[in-house]
Amino acid sequence: MNNPIWVMTSAFRPLGFDQIVRITKEIGAQGMELCVFRRDGTRKDHVATHLDYEDFGLEQAKRLIDVCQREGLRFSVGAYENLIGGDPEQRVRNQDHLLRLIRIAYLCGGDRNNVKVGTFVGYNAELGAQDRGFERNLEEYGRVFRPIIKYAEDLGVTILYENCPMEGWRPATSPTTYNNLPGTLAARKLMYTLIPSRAHGETYDPSHDVWQNINPCDVIRASDMSRIHRVHVKGTRNLNTAARIHWGALYPMQAVNPDLARRAGVPIPAHEWDRHHYQPMLPGFGGNDSMDWRAFLETLMEVGFEGPFVIENEADNSAHTGNLGATIQGFKAAVLCLAPIVWPLVPEKGYQFDATKTPDLLEPTGPDIPVRTMKDLGV
Repeated sequence: MNNPIWVMTSAFRPLGFDQIVRITKEIGAQGMELCVFRRDGTRKDHVATHLDYEDFGLEQAKRLIDVCQREGLRFSVGAYENLIGGDPEQRVRNQDHLLRLIRIAYLCGGDRNNVKVGTFVGYNAELGAQDRGFERNLEEYGRVFRPIIKYAEDLGVTILYENCPMEGWRPATSPTTYNNLPGTLAARKLMYTLIPSRAHGETYDPSHDVWQNINPCDVIRASDMSRIHRVHVKGTRNLNTAARIHWGALYPMQAVNPDLARRAGVPIPAHEWDRHHYQPMLPGFGGNDSMDWRAFLETLMEVGFEGPFVIENEADNSAHTGNLGATIQGFKAAVLCLAPIVWPLVPEKGYQFDATKTPDLLEPTGPDIPVRTMKDLGV
């Protein structure tokens, strides 16, 4: 029971790396999931770029490792985009960017330094609308990700998928909200069976199951824990609104003619993300959410989870305010919420992470390698 707690740096979009290091230590966290999104990407929500991916080589890797070793911090990298659907040109650029991040992780020691690469898979809505739509997406995933995972495996790097369904990733007029393949446990198990390599796994975010009325403890017990390398910490408050009463909790709220909806007295989505009647929160900040955090954390301890808890701050009352002070407060509250269950109790000091058990970061030993593209991999 000595899990590190990290911060996901998407909440600090305008800040530089040195500022994030200082704030991470102020929060009381032990590491960072460094967001490294494409600067020219089409996604606009919760994105940040905190490493110079276009000019990253062995010297940059050594400096990053030196800073983190000196400051007592650990790190991974991530960018979360649609890699099997959406605009075909952007799709390939997202795939090529993932290959850049795999190279960065390799240069930083990869699995030897516990430097993983976080990503989405995405979903092809055009295939999904056809008969066997889900299975067609699974097949497209296999076609695209087999060479990506082989590339990562050869470099000693592990790719981690997050399970957010990305329910707002399509227009509010879209009839469905399933926009990221690993959004369900069934999908993830099928993905690992389709590509048995150990070079891919997951970052499990319980909040995405809570708003679907699924108990995350049940998901953990039904999962292959060797595949779960990270846990995202983000709360969800399920809302009992008129919209839920009118549309139910099983299907997304649908967009119809606004005038017709007004005359009928029927609520409709205000925007793409306003479809499943929940509010993002952080555990321990601003009241209770709809999840039993103690039960969830104790379940993870029981099954032997030893990886980092990564706080993903998208809370309405914290990062979404745009107020840096409120953002930092939310992170601090989440750390204190987790501490009594995931850290040892130290005499006269309370619950504290034991940094003496953290292995030193290793210097990169492999040679520098060129940037690769999907075309280079034969896709």
